[in-house]
Amino acid sequence: MRLRNIAKALVLAGTVLGTAPFAPAQADDVIKIGVLHSLSGTMAISESTLKDTVLMMVDDLNKHGGLLGKKVEAVVVDPASNWPLFAEKARELLEKDKVAVVFGCWTSVSRKSVLPVFEELNGLLFYPVQYEGEESSNNVFYTGAAPNQQAIPAVEYLMSKEGGEAKRWVLEGTDYVYPRTTNKILRAFLHSKGVSDADIMENYTPFGFSDWQTEVAAIKKFASAGKKTAVVSTINGDANVPFYKELANQGVKATDIPVVAFSVGEQELSGIDTKNLVGHLAAWNYFESVKNPTNAAFIKQWHTFIKDDKRVTNDPMEATYIGFKMWTQAVLQAGTTDVDAVRQAMYGQTVKAPSGFTVVMNTNHHLSKPVMIGEIRPDGQFDVVWKTKRTIKADAWSPYLAEDKGKVADWTFPWVCGNCTEPKYKAYAN
Repeated sequence: MRLRNIAKALVLAGTVLGTAPFAPAQADDVIKIGVLHSLSGTMAISESTLKDTVLMMVDDLNKHGGLLGKKVEAVVVDPASNWPLFAEKARELLEKDKVAVVFGCWTSVSRKSVLPVFEELNGLLFYPVQYEGEESSNNVFYTGAAPNQQAIPAVEYLMSKEGGEAKRWVLEGTDYVYPRTTNKILRAFLHSKGVSDADIMENYTPFGFSDWQTEVAAIKKFASAGKKTAVVSTINGDANVPFYKELANQGVKATDIPVVAFSVGEQELSGIDTKNLVGHLAAWNYFESVKNPTNAAFIKQWHTFIKDDKRVTNDPMEATYIGFKMWTQAVLQAGTTDVDAVRQAMYGQTVKAPSGFTVVMNTNHHLSKPVMIGEIRPDGQFDVVWKTKRTIKADAWSPYLAEDKGKVADWTFPWVCGNCTEPKYKAYAN
């Protein structure tokens, strides 16, 4: 019995470490990849550009000979900002279209919807948007920011002398997983800094919310207590447009009540008049305005592909670019599109990103990335007012939540776990 168990462990170790033989996922002359982004509905304002980004990367790959000697074909579906439909479309891509990988989702509720499908069918999803953390799946690579790469640094900046020394906090978000979990983490972080609940206001509105008069008035009233107040916005999708318009209508200026947003970038600002929003902030890992050769080439590639020099780039586009590059490199390293082989080859992959930093994929399926805070300009671009000197490794689990203490996300042997406090295969760790 003992020998049988050891033999099983060695087979398992070989599979985890990538030493077992793998069969290619597709045997024909085409490698299919799935694109799972909303092209209609409330999230289309943000997600449709990511579909175009993937198509740009596919086009460039095919112009340079494809992948493993095969043409790459994008299979595009529209889950239409309908969260259950995301799961249906994901299953369709994996079972019917037999895609080797999927690039997609924006909201956390869409990602949560598809996660069981990817885990059941052993699919591979690259998720390119900032999110709340509190997750690490063997079937997902998270190329957007975790809270310690966006939300926490943004609040620390606003607390600093350079950022205005804010003392009171409005946590304003759309009513779903990402804002509520992020704000749970931020509340715990603020408590650790001595901020009381009396100095924290928290409010949520539905997707697509448009009548912001009452909410903005409440923010102004909360800020009238005499302490410097800042708004931390996790509002998502097209609700951002009327929110910022109402801020301007009620005379809320960045010098009085700064707003830092986690889901507002160049794409969202391109549809509104930004002259009254100058000075408000956004926290990301990339801005189009950063100057370096890699970003210049990225922007040029985008404008050439899209045939419109006015189309902006943004952070989730960069995260999509990074994920696509890393997946391609991992496929070449593995010599196959087989999910298990590619997954093992992903660890340690690096990409010189348009941010100007070299980013790396860690064994918790999250990136090490820089953090930047940008200030809105009249032209809808951002001036970077603060950034980290080096990349920051993402925390899959927040150190500020008591229930996360000791949790480890590490998908290499002997851990093979996204949420545990000791190696899953501890008996064979030595």
